[in-house]
Amino acid sequence: MPKEIRINAFDMNCAVHQSPGLWRHPRDRSTDYKTLKYWQDLARTLERGLFDGIFLADVAGIYDVYGGGPETALRNGVQVPVNDPFMIVPAMAAVTEHLGFGVTGNISYEPPYSFARRLTTLDHLTNGRFGWNIVTGYLNSAAKATGLAKQTAHDTRYDIAAEYLDLMYKLWEGSWEDDAVRADKSAGVYVDPAKVHRIHHDGEYFRLDAIYLSEPSPQRTPVLYQAGTSPKGVAFAGRNAECVFVGARSKGALAASVKAIREAAVREGRRPNDILIFAMMTVIVGHTDAEAEERLRDYRHYASREGALEP
Repeated sequence: MPKEIRINAFDMNCAVHQSPGLWRHPRDRSTDYKTLKYWQDLARTLERGLFDGIFLADVAGIYDVYGGGPETALRNGVQVPVNDPFMIVPAMAAVTEHLGFGVTGNISYEPPYSFARRLTTLDHLTNGRFGWNIVTGYLNSAAKATGLAKQTAHDTRYDIAAEYLDLMYKLWEGSWEDDAVRADKSAGVYVDPAKVHRIHHDGEYFRLDAIYLSEPSPQRTPVLYQAGTSPKGVAFAGRNAECVFVGARSKGALAASVKAIREAAVREGRRPNDILIFAMMTVIVGHTDAEAEERLRDYRHYASREGALEP
């Protein structure tokens, strides 16, 4: 029986994502990442190629460990300069009908109330084609940029993320009823107050007493991505994720990661296949094997080993 394959493109709102040095290639256009045309052309290509979606990575800080400072990252353009990934989604959505969008958003530096509204807005503008990749961050430079002395401990970040997402669910799912917006011109009533509910949350990390500002979007809660493979990350995915990105150096290691994620889903009362697994990989294509191998040799000529050491 044939199996369905789901394919996401993997990119970042910068010139150098996972291939340091290739911005120098004669055919490379990644330095145009600052333009709408660049992203709209990419979106059209992906839609024409029947891709399910585009996944946009992001970082909130600069790489500054290798060499004892940010010079290597800056010299090689390794994920810096980098622009906001959310801002380019409406431009791509405007020129496509089916392409999905998974965007990385770091919960460590985003207040949940305002961040929830940003995601709801994007779900409206894409007509339900939006997804959020939930990350907790891993760069000390990002923590320092927001006033912290250092990054919060790994497991604590996932404890915070669990409460953060519980609060997001309350805002998305619990504040507005489906028929709260009446837009009744004859009665002069746009929203039925009885169908909008105040959310109270008094937790360990967050407090909130408010009515959510946005009416329900097509999905209410967007598609949720997650990429952590630590024990805490796997448990978090088992409870919340609909899609998980995994990477491994062998089929055996990959199989073990997938098995752990599906078992975590079952422990949360879900079905193993409720979570879609996406393996991260680089694919070089050609009309023949020889052509693909020649392209690989060509690309390696421009690759930066120094830049590859930074992330």
